[in-house]
Amino acid sequence: MSSCWQGFSVIIISAYETLDISKLGMYVMKLFSHFIENMKYEPAKPVNWWDFIPVLLLITATLNTLSRPTPEHFLAPSPAISQQVNQQVAEIANLVTVRIFSGSVSGSGVIIQHQGQTYTVLTNDHVVADNQEHNYKVLTADGETHIAKLLSVPHFGKLDLALVQFTASQSYRVAEIGNSNNLSVGDAVFAAGFPNWHWINSNSIENTGKWGLKAFKLTTGKVGMLPSQSLENGYQLGYSNDIAEGMSGGPVLDVSGKLVGVNGRSKYPLGGINVFKFADGSLPSVAVFQRMEALSWAIPIGTFQQVSHQDEKSDFFSGFSLLNLGFF
Repeated sequence: MSSCWQGFSVIIISAYETLDISKLGMYVMKLFSHFIENMKYEPAKPVNWWDFIPVLLLITATLNTLSRPTPEHFLAPSPAISQQVNQQVAEIANLVTVRIFSGSVSGSGVIIQHQGQTYTVLTNDHVVADNQEHNYKVLTADGETHIAKLLSVPHFGKLDLALVQFTASQSYRVAEIGNSNNLSVGDAVFAAGFPNWHWINSNSIENTGKWGLKAFKLTTGKVGMLPSQSLENGYQLGYSNDIAEGMSGGPVLDVSGKLVGVNGRSKYPLGGINVFKFADGSLPSVAVFQRMEALSWAIPIGTFQQVSHQDEKSDFFSGFSLLNLGFF
C-alpha cells in the first residue's frame, strides 16, 4: 500500500501548492474511499508509519483550506435536480436509471431492454466483476428491489461493460438509444447515477447505501473531448459533468433524453496519466492529458451497439431487439 500512498502524496502536494481546490476536494473523496476499502478488506499486518506521511500532508492541506470560507465544490449538491436541468430529460433519467448492489459494492445502471417480464440493464464491468458470491440486486425507480443475475457476454472483451437482468411484473421505462456518433464537442449532456457518498458539510460525510432513491443525482455539462482513438476499456467520450463514485454504469443522455453513453470514470483519477492509455498502448501528451483529466469519461453507446451488431447472430445477442438498440 505504501507505493499507492506515495503516489497520492505527489498529486496532493501538487493540487495544494497550486491551490487547485477542485482537485484537492476530489482527491480527498477518492482517498477517503480508498482508505475505507483497504481497512475493510486488507488483512492485519505490521504498520509502516511511512505510509501515513501522505495522509498527514493531506490532512494539513485540507484543514488549511477549510479554515477559509468553504468552497462550493466541497459541498455536495442537493439530491434535488436543479431547475435549470431540462425537466423532460430529468424525468427520463429518473425512470431509466437503476442502482445496482453487487455484494459490498454499489453502482448504477440503465435499463436498455424489456422482453416479457425480463429487463436488461447495461452497466460497467467494474461495478459487478468482483462479486464472488454473484448476489446482485437492482433498485428501480419505484423503490422496489429486485434479485438480478449477471449475464456472461464474452463478446465484450476488454470493454468496461456488463449486462444484468431482473424479472418483474411491473412496467419500467426503457432508455431510448441515441446516436453517440452524432455528438460534437460543446453538445449538452446529462449524467445520472447514485453516488455512494454525500458530503453533509465540510466536516461530515455519509454513506448513501440506505438512502434508496434519495441518492439519485443528475448533473449537467457539455461534451469536452471525442478522441479519434478509444482509451483502454472503450472510453471515448469526455464530458464536463461531475460524476462521483457510485455513478459508474449510469446513463449519459443527450438533450432529447436518449442514451449516448455509460458513465465510468470521474475527473482527476489518482492513477494519473496511465489511466488515459489509449487502446493501442500509447499515452497522450502532457498537454492532452491535462485536458483529459479535467473531464469525466464514458463509453459511447455506439461502442456497445457495434459489439451487439457484430454478434447479433450469437446465442446471446439473437435475443436482443435490434430495433430497440437503434439499428433500424
